[in-house]
Amino acid sequence: MTASKKSARLLLASASAGRQKLLSDAGLAFGTQVSRVDEDAVLAAAVSASGPQSPEATALLLARAKAENVAAGEHPEGTVVLGCDSVFELDGVAYGKPYTAEVARERWQQLSGATGILHSGHWLVDTDAPQGARGRVSSTTVHFAEVSDEEIEAYVASGEPLPCAGAFTIDGLASAFIESIEGNFQNVVGLDIFVLRELLAEAGIPIVSLWK
Repeated sequence: MTASKKSARLLLASASAGRQKLLSDAGLAFGTQVSRVDEDAVLAAAVSASGPQSPEATALLLARAKAENVAAGEHPEGTVVLGCDSVFELDGVAYGKPYTAEVARERWQQLSGATGILHSGHWLVDTDAPQGARGRVSSTTVHFAEVSDEEIEAYVASGEPLPCAGAFTIDGLASAFIESIEGNFQNVVGLDIFVLRELLAEAGIPIVSLWK
């Protein structure tokens, strides 16, 4: 069993406001540092080395790349870095962020009345013992209601779906179009606090030690 660390500092390798809010709402003290990772290059290298990646593998791969990128810098003793990445799966196909209104509109024409799976990869690196890094994927099934063309146009025009995996976020305007989910709600936002608790415990860090 891993010995407990006397103190730890959690560093989130993400600029995601949703993930930061989840950590804050859970009462956790943390810092942030945005990773400098070329996601397309990382994924292309993985595909070249071992073939097409599943949506789950893609989420974990990118979460790991982000965590390792930030962990490679100089940090105070006791720093643990959390990298996260979300991938939306629909009919076996992985979808990331749409970035443009045209792509977001096409995605929502597919999402209307459909069911997909939101995969969030989590990777934790203890900078004092990086060889013991660990990760896990949390997956949540999302059931979408039938959405009219007018609703799609209004949602796309809001700009909300453009930077979101799968072109939606459950904690914003799109909540009106999500009928139900199966799994962890926080995971759809992008970070499963229960999974974080497990990863921290494996690293010898009780999550309660990070409470503010």
